[in-house]
Amino acid sequence: MINNDPSVNLAIPTLPEKIKGLKDISLNLWWTWNPRGKNLFKLLNPYLWKETRHNPIAMLKSMSQEELNNACSDEYFIREYDYVYNTFQLYIQDSNIYADEPLPIAYFCAEYGLHHSVPIYSGGLGFLAGDILKESSDMGLPMVGIGFMYPKGYVRQIIGTDGWQNGAEEPIDKDTAPIERVLDADENHFTIKVPFIDPPVFASVWKINVGRVTLYLLDTDIEKNDPWDREISSRLYTSDINQRLRQQIVLGIGGYRVLEELGIEYSILHLNEGHPAFALFERVRSFMENEDLTLDEAITKVKQTSVFTTHTPLQAATDVYNFDMMSAAFKDYWEKLGMSKEQFMSFGLNPDNPDVGFNMTVFGLNMCENKNAVSKKHCEVATKIWSHVLPKKEDGSFAMDYVTNGVHIPTWLGDDLTAILNQSIGEKWKLLQDTPSCWSFIKEIENKEIWNISQNSKILMVNYIREKVRIKYAKEGIDPVVAMAEGVLLDPDILTIGFARRMTQYKRPDLILSDLTRLEKILNNRDRPVQIIFAGKAHPADMLGKKILQHIFKTAQESRFGGRIAFIEDYGENVAKYLLHGVDVWLNNPTIPMEACGTSGMKASVNGTLHLSSLDGWWPEGYNGKNGWSFGEEPSNDANDAKALYELIENEIIPLYYDYGNDIIPNKWIEKMKEAMTTIPSEFSARRMMKDYLRKFYIPISLKLQKETKES
Repeated sequence: MINNDPSVNLAIPTLPEKIKGLKDISLNLWWTWNPRGKNLFKLLNPYLWKETRHNPIAMLKSMSQEELNNACSDEYFIREYDYVYNTFQLYIQDSNIYADEPLPIAYFCAEYGLHHSVPIYSGGLGFLAGDILKESSDMGLPMVGIGFMYPKGYVRQIIGTDGWQNGAEEPIDKDTAPIERVLDADENHFTIKVPFIDPPVFASVWKINVGRVTLYLLDTDIEKNDPWDREISSRLYTSDINQRLRQQIVLGIGGYRVLEELGIEYSILHLNEGHPAFALFERVRSFMENEDLTLDEAITKVKQTSVFTTHTPLQAATDVYNFDMMSAAFKDYWEKLGMSKEQFMSFGLNPDNPDVGFNMTVFGLNMCENKNAVSKKHCEVATKIWSHVLPKKEDGSFAMDYVTNGVHIPTWLGDDLTAILNQSIGEKWKLLQDTPSCWSFIKEIENKEIWNISQNSKILMVNYIREKVRIKYAKEGIDPVVAMAEGVLLDPDILTIGFARRMTQYKRPDLILSDLTRLEKILNNRDRPVQIIFAGKAHPADMLGKKILQHIFKTAQESRFGGRIAFIEDYGENVAKYLLHGVDVWLNNPTIPMEACGTSGMKASVNGTLHLSSLDGWWPEGYNGKNGWSFGEEPSNDANDAKALYELIENEIIPLYYDYGNDIIPNKWIEKMKEAMTTIPSEFSARRMMKDYLRKFYIPISLKLQKETKES
């Protein structure tokens, strides 16, 4: 139903202005987390909206001028258009909440998960970065992002009949993605020369409008570069170590140069993991050249004004480059900074293993006084593994803080639940989303209404999965056994467990398959059946991860499980939303303490999907005994954990789900859903996370800089 807000001053645009307005909205990712924005494009042509995978730019390009004119002349559509467009303008023009200088923040990350039409992400790190930009936009934080375009994307997952992951390129269609060329003064595509690389490497610059935040993306796939150099930014996380080093030089040093040449001023540098850490050296150079600081003064200022976030629970998982590679790449650079080779290399030297090479995480930790882990548990782990690098504070503790990750609630909350929030407490609930009282009203919603939303989401999920298989069959044909393994026999009326994340050993994706005889009895129980849905990609170089995936897929093909195990191909943002909203239980069983945070369980819980997890990452902070389940021990033991998992499913989860009352709904299950929906969103929202970054890092740095400015 259209319900115009009287506070919005509705304009009456001409037909060309209406069409331009649609294009303006489509070039800003604001619509991805605004239900009315999404519905506006769906109103244009629901079938084309589905066909273009919810990509408004691709849809608008597919529509004729006559179709656009007709739509923009439709009274019903125009009423909704007026509301959405004016709401969009109010959002973009809203004054910043945190506008005091010198607060502006430059946020560097190797990947960003924003929308499936821009495949420049591989998983959790990228979605966290995307949620940070979205929340910064909502809060009015003056932030700018730097990343890579990745013309060939990450990897499109294609599962063969033998269950093996075959990777295909997922190129970005730059003409239909919500991206724009950055133009120079002569209206040419803005291109930089990356400093101190010989022969020269050039990068063109694109931008994505993430609400009020701009994300700049570097792209080396241009004619100016040699073929080898064009490949630097071609795909995410290349396995070629030499190319990976060059990639990180372009991201860090080249990204820093982009902001300089665009004249974008900022005072805080925030690095999300070690991939872009070379920006720290470029920041030293900039302070020396532009502020006339000595080397020591510049290093001190960089340390005081930079934030380093580590997600790594293992030393072995960090990027390390041998000294010969570093010398070849930076032979002129340390002289430019006035350093000796030894001094330059010392910043990345791991005291535990000094002969291996230059460690990017050690570099980030050494060059940033402000450093954080991404959960309380991870902080304990990170402090232990980097105790030889971290300085000690006066009280003897190590100088490592934590900011537990959070999720951008408007992006991940289902549209039906969003509508309930809007109706119950008004659309301003987003301003209060990090306060428990904002969610307490969930308890007052009728159980039947919560259950109907949950069941409807499950039906939509099953239909989506079946449609994926249908499209695959229509395009390339498909073996019936493969179709079964990919979900065509899923039942929307039974208890559904979901496991969707990166397929790698420490996440133990196949733990629930440890005892197939026992699992067969669980799944095929006549009165209380269960089904399991898996999804996730293995890194192209992770052979063990691919074997685990193959094991899952082959198990799903076995007829004895009756199609009640499914593996959904090509997991990404779109698939994730259907699963997060549609399954009943979200399974997570990493080897403790290998999960730094793991935000998917947060996204599930805010939608009433109950989290079943070992106590690792964020779950020790989130679990209260009533809002999900925990199992396992530390250190993890696969056999014991599998046994505990089966017992929990058999003795608690299944009986609770199928405990239907006289009203034919499982009221006790729904009460548990409500507990998750009232206790988790406020504490694990991106709003709370960004307020933590403000309180712990951004504002203290800003106040210190303001004080120094006044004193000088």
